[in-house]
Amino acid sequence: MMISNRAARTILLLTLISGCAHVKPADLVLKNGKIVTVDDEKPQARALAVSGDTIVAVGTDAEIEPYIAKSTRVIDLGGKLAVPGFIDGHGHFLSLGLSKMRLELSAARNWDEIVSLVKAAAEQSGPGEWILGRGWHQDKWDRVPEPNIDGLPYHHALSEAAPDNPVLLDHSSGHSVIANRKAMQLASIGKNTPDPQGGQILRDDQGRSIGVFRETAEDLVYKALDESQKDRTPRQIESVRLQAVELATRECLKKGVTSFQDAGSTFEMIDFYKKLASEGKLGVRLWVMIAEKNDRLEVNLAKYKIMGRRLTVRAVKTYIDGALGAHGAWLLQPYSDLKDSTGMLVTPIEQIGRTAELAIEAGFQLCTHAIGDKGNRVILDVYEKAFREHPEKTGQRWRVEHAQHLHPDDIPRFKKLGVIASMQGIHCTSDGPWVPKRLGEKRSKEGAYAWRKLIDSGAVVSNGTDTPVEDVDPIQNFHALVTRRMKNGKTFYPEQRLTREEALRAYTRNAAYAAFEEDLKGSLTPGKLADIVVLSRDILTVPEDEIQKAEVLFTIVGGQVVYQK
Repeated sequence: MMISNRAARTILLLTLISGCAHVKPADLVLKNGKIVTVDDEKPQARALAVSGDTIVAVGTDAEIEPYIAKSTRVIDLGGKLAVPGFIDGHGHFLSLGLSKMRLELSAARNWDEIVSLVKAAAEQSGPGEWILGRGWHQDKWDRVPEPNIDGLPYHHALSEAAPDNPVLLDHSSGHSVIANRKAMQLASIGKNTPDPQGGQILRDDQGRSIGVFRETAEDLVYKALDESQKDRTPRQIESVRLQAVELATRECLKKGVTSFQDAGSTFEMIDFYKKLASEGKLGVRLWVMIAEKNDRLEVNLAKYKIMGRRLTVRAVKTYIDGALGAHGAWLLQPYSDLKDSTGMLVTPIEQIGRTAELAIEAGFQLCTHAIGDKGNRVILDVYEKAFREHPEKTGQRWRVEHAQHLHPDDIPRFKKLGVIASMQGIHCTSDGPWVPKRLGEKRSKEGAYAWRKLIDSGAVVSNGTDTPVEDVDPIQNFHALVTRRMKNGKTFYPEQRLTREEALRAYTRNAAYAAFEEDLKGSLTPGKLADIVVLSRDILTVPEDEIQKAEVLFTIVGGQVVYQK
């Protein structure tokens, strides 16, 4: 006897229901979609069910149907792509929020436009009020300012634009600043002010500061800013921080970022995050690196290990060098465009060695900012020494943050040492137009943003944006990983591209692994947190030119829809 298709489906459904009579109704069900789980055992599904904040089932529409009750919220995906929530593996959470409260300079085409923006801000500000901005990059301007040193402007036009207001403008990398005369006066910076260790004051031929401060020299001006704010009440300080957190949270959620690995916060800021987490006010999941000096780590490190679902603190952040754009990355050979410089060691090696000792004894990961090939080589040496001296401490998953430029001999060491390359795909396409100018063609080809070589060597590579250095948007970052196509249409050493599956894994499962959180996050697997993103286009299959057109339709954190387009 022939059975109709409808009858067959009915029998199948009744069989499933009878077999799942004990199933508890889900709070949320996604169905009729393309669900890419990043789980090797079940890489793709049509539907999933969520109870509380946890995924309870993944399968076909028919298999998930028994989880639906009147109380269940059901989202019909209409064939759209759902993936694990994106994990930004390296960014600066508070700075992302603060950047929304300052002059945005990344779109400025030249120094004159920046001066005009500052002048307009000064006209709206009271005398003595600080004008803050960030995002400028001299290599992205359409013309070189005159006069200049290494393409960087003198402060005079800026000082004339805001004579009564101190001005402090952050480079997009965060590794240099431009200050005007008023800010330098408040900071008591003169001809006799020495360069601090790990920093540089750019000076004219008379020894006077031109207003540009690299690496640790930034602190000379920031101390003046801090001094001007010393009379703020605790309530005022908290209000600014709360606003910044809310702005950062909103930006992350609308772009599909459900977890954020914060690359350096003070104990004071961590206390603030703890307060927000206890009050249920952390909209994204934060994983935080502690950025404090060794004397404070010695006293407080053990007290600050936090293992929570909204807030985790289990890593320490340090720096070995600066940024490539600011000529601060520490190189084995001189810069191609600055022959008398190999960059900067910004933290003494013995100091980093002590930080490593504190971290390994307390069971913390160590995450070190290293961009230049010498910076990376030396920090791998430090890690190797720490592991050798503590053979009982295995599987530490220490990280190199950025790993932007590597000597070919050091690429295999990441796998050998179990060190994670915590990188940012968007940097290679953003920086690409000027990197060969810094490094030359040979060095750029051999070791700049060497994603493919690292993965092929067996290393774990995770992905992030370094926001607010770059946009926190995962779609643009994903596009950079799989195309390495720059805005000028050229590709930056395309042989280093990743497959789309590798790029998604770097942004989800690998990022979770890099934080010891792979049992909770990174794939859409029953028992893991229900952090999910639904996209308007299938970034795994659409033509490359369409990837950047994908939009976030839903962002789900812990089973709750926290953003809907």
